Amino acid sequence: MPRSRPLSVRLDDDALRALEVVAAGRLSRSEAIRTALLEAAGERRRQSDLDAEIQAVAADAADRAAKQEITAFMESLGGTW
Repeated sequence: MPRSRPLSVRLDDDALRALEVVAAGRLSRSEAIRTALLEAAGERRRQSDLDAEIQAVAADAADRAAKQEITAFMESLGGTW
């Protein structure tokens, strides 16, 4: 494992309860905090990637035109879609 650096944090009651959930009796507090940070960073990266993909699709004129064609076709069939 790479060299670790000490870090001091102050946790309120909610954060302490969350830490216990992450640790789940299997991890030390330090391991649980590292795990939570890595999971949170991964989730933020995935969300950022998804946001970028949404922006790209929204900016794609051909994709928007295809969506409009499909929507018009579905509406022409009647019913609720």
